[in-house]
Amino acid sequence: MTTDFQAWSHENVQRVESVLKRVLPRPDIAPSRLHEAMRYAVLGGGKRARPLLAFAAGELAGADPGRVEIGAAAVELIHAYSLVHDDLPCMDDDVLRRGKPTCHVEYDDATALLVGDALQSLAFQLLGEYQLADDVRVQLELVRLLAAAAGSRGMAGGQQIDLESTGKMLTVPELEFMHIHKTGALIRAAALIGVRCGNGLGEQELSQVDRFAKLIGLAFQVVDDVLDAESPTATLGKTAGKDARNNKPTYVSAMGASGAREFAQELREQALGALEMFGERALRLQQLADFIVLRKF
Repeated sequence: MTTDFQAWSHENVQRVESVLKRVLPRPDIAPSRLHEAMRYAVLGGGKRARPLLAFAAGELAGADPGRVEIGAAAVELIHAYSLVHDDLPCMDDDVLRRGKPTCHVEYDDATALLVGDALQSLAFQLLGEYQLADDVRVQLELVRLLAAAAGSRGMAGGQQIDLESTGKMLTVPELEFMHIHKTGALIRAAALIGVRCGNGLGEQELSQVDRFAKLIGLAFQVVDDVLDAESPTATLGKTAGKDARNNKPTYVSAMGASGAREFAQELREQALGALEMFGERALRLQQLADFIVLRKF
């Protein structure tokens, strides 16, 4: 196995991209406009951090990559749907995503709404259509994990808290509560789906993978807040500085940019500590932690 993270990540990004191209309806199938917009929203962009996390966790558990790739694609479809809806005028009202016009700008608001609905449905269709585990109870657990991560006590709930927090100053614990739901829930689901596609880990091992994912999910958001404050739009591929202009509470507004960067490093160290029991088996998860915290976009 190569220790080259760049080669490994490129291979798995291409792998999940290929799966997404295959499972998304072709634009020549009616309704063509909806299917075209779904592919526009999903393909050819993004870091694919969540699929990479699923692949890395799957390697830890000796999972068949052919199974993990379906779970990874399902998670990415949920993520893509959330971005399409977040960008709508009734939410964050953004015009740029992944370096190109947002879905509702390229198409229209109604089509973007349906794109999100259809991508969410397709994610669960994949979990019912493909065998990802030998035990049907584990397969059902994958469905439960993704549904809980996407729902009112996960990503959707976190977005509601975010909307209600505009114009307020949140404490760091309040920010953590919001982002454990809005960003962290799907990141944790990606890791747990990856490991559950493999050989059953013990409860303590599953708990440590979950702890790692929880910590690195928070670190991901902290770094996002710093980059939004400091990086140009051309680098980010989305509108820079929008949080400050919209008076949204962030880790930067709560603790300053340098404090936020230090906090991200602390979370990274804690996340790596959660993996110590696995030794070299956790190499890819360790490398992903570095990628997430040290990234520039």
